[in-house]
Amino acid sequence: MLNWDNPLENQNNNRDDMELTVVSQSLKETSLKNNNETITDTHHGESSATKLKVVSDKFTPVNPDDKRVVNGQTDINQLAPFKYPWAWAFFLNANKNHWTPLDINMAQDVTDYRHKLTLEEKHVYENVLSYLTTSDILAMRNIGLAVMEKMSAPELQIYQARQVYEESLHTWTYQHCIETLGLNQSEIYNRYRVVPEINQKIAMANQRLDSILRSDIDLKDPDVLHNFVISYIFFAAIFEGCWFYNGFSPVFALQRRGLMKGTAEQFQYIMRDEVMHAAFGIRVVKQIIQEENLKINKKDIRNMWDEAYEAEKTYANYILRDPILGYSAEMHLGQFQFIANRRAAQLGLDEEPFPGAELTLPWLDEQANLRKEKNFFETRVTEYQAGGALNWD
Repeated sequence: MLNWDNPLENQNNNRDDMELTVVSQSLKETSLKNNNETITDTHHGESSATKLKVVSDKFTPVNPDDKRVVNGQTDINQLAPFKYPWAWAFFLNANKNHWTPLDINMAQDVTDYRHKLTLEEKHVYENVLSYLTTSDILAMRNIGLAVMEKMSAPELQIYQARQVYEESLHTWTYQHCIETLGLNQSEIYNRYRVVPEINQKIAMANQRLDSILRSDIDLKDPDVLHNFVISYIFFAAIFEGCWFYNGFSPVFALQRRGLMKGTAEQFQYIMRDEVMHAAFGIRVVKQIIQEENLKINKKDIRNMWDEAYEAEKTYANYILRDPILGYSAEMHLGQFQFIANRRAAQLGLDEEPFPGAELTLPWLDEQANLRKEKNFFETRVTEYQAGGALNWD
């Protein structure tokens, strides 16, 4: 009998017993007589040795050491034993940050938007929403269509399935804000198509990701694999790790002055999700590089950082063409460079993309770590206790 707690132990010694047990249970139409007789099959007349070899090959237990992030040959439908227990930990951790936009009271935001925000602050708020609405749908499609199906270990896919759900939840959040405030949906959603400063970031993301948004790419081809990894680095480290992480900060600046607190609270939960997404993507990329012995082209990485910064600079100078109290384009871009250096270090890159960049928004990290303590009669969010206990780095 196999020890199913450790099915590989004494596998060779027990192979005959395993094979005969599997045959008797799975091939009911087969009649076993003795070692020298043939197995009678309704479709084929094969020898006992041949039939047992087929069964043996088909039912060999999964060895977790054989799993790979991509290009793996193990059973994608068998979750455990884990090779990547950290991926399962990401999934469990993500479920501790469960929320919906209906949990947050937006009544004060309506008053703030209509009566307290300046024209400059409304310009910032609306354009941040416009960028995010499109970006999260792009993120959802990228994970669901470009990345998840190419993973060959189920523990990776399970977290990414949760990630797809979370991107959908984020899109719901932006729609909830737009509907609650009575904004013109057509106008907000179409800004990325008609405002060049917003479109530039979306266009760069599409250009970087379109080549892997297909199911027919062959990751056994070294050039194709390199392109996939570069695209994933862009998605995890820049799109989610920098653009999203930094993208909420203009609204957090309003929150620090007591404005748009309902929107900002929802953005805090989104930010927690995005920190997890970026960390997971970076971990997966590093695992692929290690398993596939991949050499990343440093010039490609340098070009990626430069393009991302230029797109962010154009965007920041547009949404903050007139600085708002406590926040400016210079602060926004300084923080982008600082966070980019952090992501490069997490990737294990030996060069900072922006040497000497300094922290310009020291309060930003606090937004992802803030515990919620709410009066029950003021909001449905009493305490995201599970989420507050997480290590978001």
